[in-house]
Amino acid sequence: VQLQASGGGLVQPGGSLRLSCAVSGFTLDYHDIGWFRQAPGKEREGVSSVSRRYSNTYYGESVKGRFTISRDNAKNTVYLQMNSLKPEDTAVYYCAVGQIRGPWYWHIEEDYDYWGQGTQVTVSS
Repeated sequence: VQLQASGGGLVQPGGSLRLSCAVSGFTLDYHDIGWFRQAPGKEREGVSSVSRRYSNTYYGESVKGRFTISRDNAKNTVYLQMNSLKPEDTAVYYCAVGQIRGPWYWHIEEDYDYWGQGTQVTVSS
């Protein structure tokens, strides 16, 4: 199983980026997919998740209204569209796949079994 995250980079405040996470080794249809991030000196935190059933979406408070998660099961890929980026969004972003226990657990790392290598997002002028 491999998760390949890409799309990170340097962007000015207010700009946009789209992260991609390509999964190989199994199909995404029966798995939940999450994005997490870790800023320097901080713990890793949940950013967003999309469920295996009905593609329900969940977002952290700090990114609601700015980020959009989506999945393309046919391409075995999940995306994170990030708009109106702020300097505090600077972090390494990780995608992860698992089967979360329920909606309240979407941001719990232990519910995700496989992790990508991370992609750096830097928001700076």
